[in-house]
Amino acid sequence: MTKVYVSGVIDQPIDKVWAAARDFNGHGEWHPIIAESHIEEGKPSDQVGCVRNFKISDGGYLRERLLSFSDADRSFTYSIIVSPMPIQNYVATFHCKPITEGNKTFVEWFAEFDVAPENEAEICARVGRNTFAAGIVALGKAVAER
Repeated sequence: MTKVYVSGVIDQPIDKVWAAARDFNGHGEWHPIIAESHIEEGKPSDQVGCVRNFKISDGGYLRERLLSFSDADRSFTYSIIVSPMPIQNYVATFHCKPITEGNKTFVEWFAEFDVAPENEAEICARVGRNTFAAGIVALGKAVAER
């Protein structure tokens, strides 16, 4: 099982960061690689079991299922159902924690998945740098502009 872990600090209060990040379908508003996204069957984006269906800027198509969601813990976990990447058993968690000194937010985004050894370095870079790290930076910018 391959693991990818990325964390960052957003120089904004946790309530503002979580308000933007908690929408499981809201990543299209702030993540640079999301071209379009919707929740299937019109379900609420915070309903466990809902599926987001989206396209990324390179033309790839993904479907992800929300596995758990907690406003109290400011986190959600999801799995990939369909992906252009050669991966299986992908489960990821997005989590925000307060940094009390300076009123900032610590964000961690991590995943575990199976991938063939020959694809591991490329997939880890796509997930870690292009998705998680770029997303945390973009979320910080979006929240600062609100």
